[in-house]
Amino acid sequence: MSAFPRLLQAAGCRRLVTCASAGQVKAFSRTASFAFSQPSRSFASAATSKVVKTLRAEIKHEEEQYEQAKEIKSFLAKSEFKLVDSDGDVNMVLERELDDKVLRIEWQLTSPFDPSAEMEGGEEGYEHEATDFCITVESKTSSAGLSFYCSTQTGEDHRFVIGNVKSFSSVEEKDSVNGFNGPEFEDIDEKLQEAFDEFLAEAGMNNEVCDFIDAMALDKEQREYIRWLNNSMKFLES
Repeated sequence: MSAFPRLLQAAGCRRLVTCASAGQVKAFSRTASFAFSQPSRSFASAATSKVVKTLRAEIKHEEEQYEQAKEIKSFLAKSEFKLVDSDGDVNMVLERELDDKVLRIEWQLTSPFDPSAEMEGGEEGYEHEATDFCITVESKTSSAGLSFYCSTQTGEDHRFVIGNVKSFSSVEEKDSVNGFNGPEFEDIDEKLQEAFDEFLAEAGMNNEVCDFIDAMALDKEQREYIRWLNNSMKFLES
């Protein structure tokens, strides 16, 4: 017996190799490989079809349920702010010019529910109540300015709280991760707190803006989720 059949015998193929030539073994190998690969392709096709079917049903449900909040269109129709909102980008910006300065309010989409609340015994978590955002007032010429790190809050009197106030003298300093973010707002003198509040009010920051920020944060999350569903289905169908 040649060395080739002995090697295959050692692999547990004794009955086959004693009467098979090398060419026959190669032919069997190709046939076996084809046979074993077939279930994998069939499984992938069935699994893909199931995912696509589920995605299509979810898209239909989400699109039927989606309705943009009335305050969004109402705010944009009468506001001096311009909204910057691009598909696929979680960030949103409200912009307006104030003489030689530019005011920007930046925030991101947010989930309407808190998963931690569900883990603690809630049915589906609680509805979203706050949105973090940043107000930046910047000079058009020198790029110096102030950034107010804030969060919306429930209530009717004052719809947002300020965490820190950062001052910067250039774009580089504004964007630096190592820069000083300013003191805690509640730690500064009360008269200065009041003055900053009036400064932001004059710049156009009010309860309607906060309502819009909260509404858009939730609306954006819903639109991006529907977009994600559609993109996933298109990819799997291609």
